[in-house]
Amino acid sequence: MTKESMPQSAPRITVGGAAYERIPLKVPELIPFGENLADTLKKYVMPHVKPGDWVALSEKLVSISENRVRHISTVKVSLLARIITKGVKKHKNMTAWSRPEKVQVAIEEAGAWRIIPAAVIGGIGKLFGARGVFWVIAGNRVSEIDGFIPEDMYPYTEWAVLPPPDPQGVCDRIERELGVPCVTGDMNYIGVKILGVSKGVGLDKKTVKQILIDNPLGQGNKMTPFCIVRKISSE
Repeated sequence: MTKESMPQSAPRITVGGAAYERIPLKVPELIPFGENLADTLKKYVMPHVKPGDWVALSEKLVSISENRVRHISTVKVSLLARIITKGVKKHKNMTAWSRPEKVQVAIEEAGAWRIIPAAVIGGIGKLFGARGVFWVIAGNRVSEIDGFIPEDMYPYTEWAVLPPPDPQGVCDRIERELGVPCVTGDMNYIGVKILGVSKGVGLDKKTVKQILIDNPLGQGNKMTPFCIVRKISSE
């Protein structure tokens, strides 16, 4: 018997006078690293898509399909990473960036020459109530690095997931190959950042962000790496 995705429920949302239904799709098993994204969508998403729908993909899923992952055993933590880790803010009950291995990956992605001033200026910014300065100066999309979270589900306790290099191109390709509009973004309980929106969605990134602002895909252990978005009414 073929394993199938199971539609879940998420609260409807109204944005710009239009109401949208968000339908997360729960997968029965972890999607392997390097799994072809189009094939994954054919298997789990396309059986549930209706005309007019568009699909929201987690950035992590896109990265996994491109094998943009790194095992913790390959990370050699530097003194700089340990120093920066001490100043990282914790969110809720997740350690997230408070692991030096994850900070070390960020250093290697952005370069110490950017991370050091980002840490210094970011620390000064905190004294004046300015948040997020570190990520702006560090750049290189290091804020999108996922994984190495002890509270997360295996294998993401041991694997870091790096951001995909061309999320917009991925959305365009999926719409071209499968005929379904697509968006992808870095979505979690802290915030939502839309990285790609294919033409067929017919909405700008700001509007898409508001439709997905509460992260209907949920966190990783919910096993819902994508959801269908369906417009159900408009004023």
